[in-house]
Amino acid sequence: MINEVASRIIDEALNEDAVDFTGKIPPGDHSSLACIPQHKEGQAHLLCKAEGVLAGVALAEVICQKVDSGIVFEKLMEDGALIKKGDIAFVVRGEVKSILRAERVLLNFMQRMSGIATNTSHYVQRVSHTSAKILDTRKTTPGLRYFEKWAVRIGGGHNHRYGLYDMIMLKDNHIDFCGGITKAIQAVVKYQEEHQLHLPVEVETRTLRDVEEVLQTGNVTRIMFDNFSPELMVQAVKLVNRAFETEASGGINLDTVARYAETGVDYISVGALTHSSGSLDLSLKAF
Repeated sequence: MINEVASRIIDEALNEDAVDFTGKIPPGDHSSLACIPQHKEGQAHLLCKAEGVLAGVALAEVICQKVDSGIVFEKLMEDGALIKKGDIAFVVRGEVKSILRAERVLLNFMQRMSGIATNTSHYVQRVSHTSAKILDTRKTTPGLRYFEKWAVRIGGGHNHRYGLYDMIMLKDNHIDFCGGITKAIQAVVKYQEEHQLHLPVEVETRTLRDVEEVLQTGNVTRIMFDNFSPELMVQAVKLVNRAFETEASGGINLDTVARYAETGVDYISVGALTHSSGSLDLSLKAF
């Protein structure tokens, strides 16, 4: 579940508490050193203080093991569980100093991930009567994309491209700098042939005329309708007529997402899943 990239991010998060801004390594957690006896054992549980979708339990276990392999992690709830105020997600047992070192890092990740998973689930529920899939975007917190996109999946959403390398996506600036939709697509075809690539290709359109031009040019995987109204999107979806995948994007929110889904579009990308999700209230409490 945790790859090398994710492991490195966790290490960096732990180092924020362990290495000062000059790069020096101070003696440690002075708060714990001052009042917690050496090798004192204790236990704590993850207390849910709000309703939502739980995310980051598997990550919390990895963090605890990185801090101290002697910490015992007892999972009581799984990622994706619907939680309510007062639920206990897991229990940790071990050296108190280790538990306290892991506490803030695992909470920072879990609160953020649970907030994203909860927000995503709200969008997924709003379109559940259709076949549309909710997608995230690259509008993620720098350095945290792996975990934020993981949280979207936990909340029932789907991941769009992860980076600039796993899909060719011709947005407005690519098209304008290249000299138009047709030229941009033709350049992509040539590029893929020269480099023996077979990446999916998505093209952003801003008008019905743009959609018609993409259909005439072909050689794409998906057509994105950017900032189309639901009424205009009905026409666009009908125009494409399943020749390619379709995606709605641009300013879609919880109040409007169902109307867009009902147009018959295949995917709906929502930047707000990651860039505007709040944190879910969770606490690690000794008991």
